[in-house]
Amino acid sequence: MQYESALGREQLVDLAIKRYFANVDAKNLDAAMECFHDEALFCVQSAFVRHSGKAEIRRMLGDLMDNYETVVHRDFICTVDEKNGRIAASFEAVLTAADGTVTRLHNTNFWRVRGDKFQEVYVYMSGANPLI
Repeated sequence: MQYESALGREQLVDLAIKRYFANVDAKNLDAAMECFHDEALFCVQSAFVRHSGKAEIRRMLGDLMDNYETVVHRDFICTVDEKNGRIAASFEAVLTAADGTVTRLHNTNFWRVRGDKFQEVYVYMSGANPLI
């Protein structure tokens, strides 16, 4: 499958950080889902978990938002291949449960962008997978 994206570096970073992660952190599920193609693939490589299509991705992200009082992604380091519509980001995810328990994960995501949306997302995380 060929991946074509006309997005430049800043637009790719904006898609991943400001449109996707900012909406996940704000628990704005509809806006976060606007970042994905209908047939997108979301794989948590470090946990051998795969979500295919928007319906499965929506359920996964909805569960994440419902299971934690706060979700914060921060301290991003991005690498961009604008020619091929790809971006990678290393970051910290801080998840706080209703009882105050805090889970800190150090993750790296790899995205393939087609047009102006995610076609594939590959996640590697340091701890137990909350994206089930």
